Amino acid sequence: MSHYHDPEDLKLLPELKKLAPEEFKGFVALDSITGREGGAIPRKYRELIAIGVAATTQCPYCLDVHTRNAKRAGATREEVAEAAFIAAALRAGAAVTHGTLALKLFDKA
Repeated sequence: MSHYHDPEDLKLLPELKKLAPEEFKGFVALDSITGREGGAIPRKYRELIAIGVAATTQCPYCLDVHTRNAKRAGATREEVAEAAFIAAALRAGAAVTHGTLALKLFDKA
């Protein structure tokens, strides 16, 4: 294994489908929401949202797929960069607000 996240791993998706066909079918249906055309949110913005979520969940495979899709949908490098920083800001915000929970729990301990 050359590194932990190897794009070759995605070749195992058919194996997952074979082992859990109903669950796989459900995942594919859910996953198709991002690339849906004709929604209230245009495709480019759906992909930029997906990049932000992938950055916070730290999914390199999602980043790979959604950055390519965002580019195809007309996103710019600047938009991708801003999506990453928006994700970082929200991730940091969640840590700060959870800090208030930590204070509350500390005071009750």
